Amino acid sequence: MKKLRRSARLVDMTQHLLAHPHTLIPLTLFAEQYGAAKSSISEDLSIIKEAFEVQGVGLLKTVAGAAGGVKYIPQVKTDEALIFVQELIGQLANPDRLLPGGYLYMSDILGNPSTMAQIGKLFATAYSDKNVDVVMTVETKGIPLAYATAMFLNVPVVIVRRDNKVTEGSVVSINYVSGSSKRIQTMSLARRALAEQSRVLIVDDFMKAGGTLRGMIDLLQEFRATVVGCGVLVETTADVSERLVDEYVSLAKLQDVDIKGKQIEIELGSFFGR
Repeated sequence: MKKLRRSARLVDMTQHLLAHPHTLIPLTLFAEQYGAAKSSISEDLSIIKEAFEVQGVGLLKTVAGAAGGVKYIPQVKTDEALIFVQELIGQLANPDRLLPGGYLYMSDILGNPSTMAQIGKLFATAYSDKNVDVVMTVETKGIPLAYATAMFLNVPVVIVRRDNKVTEGSVVSINYVSGSSKRIQTMSLARRALAEQSRVLIVDDFMKAGGTLRGMIDLLQEFRATVVGCGVLVETTADVSERLVDEYVSLAKLQDVDIKGKQIEIELGSFFGR
C-alpha cells in the first residue's frame, strides 16, 4: 500500500475503527498496513481517542499485551441522547398518530434510517458492557431496530417468526400469552439461527404488558441462552401487577392517551433513569 501522509492515515484509521465497532484491532495491523512504527500508530490513536470523546462518538479502549490492540466502543453522551429523545417524543405526541386500542402509528419513524441509527446507538450504549452475541427481535416492526442496534454492537440479528416457514428448516416453537389481549399466540425460531448458550439482547418497538418480550425470553430458554437485556422504543404505563417483564430499558414512556380529546402524553423512558 502506498504510504500515506499522517493526515490521510488518521482519516483512514478513523474510518476503519468506525466500521468495526467492538472489534479488537491489533496495532500491528495498522503498522503493517501503513508502513509505520507502532509508536507512531499509538500517537495517532491517542489523537483519534481524544476526538471521539470530545465529539461524543464513543470510546477507544486500549488492550495491553502481545494479543492486545484497540477497540472502538460506540457511545452517546447523555445530553445528546436527551435532545434526540425529546425531539422523538415531540413527533410521537402528534395526535394524528393515534390508532385504535391506544397504539401509536410509528412506521414512518421505524422506516427512517437516520432515526433508526440514533436509536440503535442508544441501545448499543446501554448494553455496551454486556458482551452481546446476538440481537433478537420478533417480526416485523422490531426488525429495523434490531439491525440498527446490531450494527453498533457488530453482532448478528436473529428474527423470531410468528408462523413457521419451510425455508427456516427445523424450528423451536412455543405458545405464549399476549400481555395486552390475553390471547394465546405462537412464536418460533429456527434451530440453526442461534447457537446454544448465546448472550442475547432483545429489542422491540412497543411494549404494553410485555407478553411478546416474555415469550422471547421463554423461547430462549430452549436454546440455553442468556438474556443480557431488553430494549424497548416505547413502553406504556400498564398496571405494574400485569407487567410480565421487569428488567428492560425504554426510550419513551406512553403515560396517557385521550382518544376523544386526541391528546397523547409521553415522557422520557427508563434509559434516563425514570
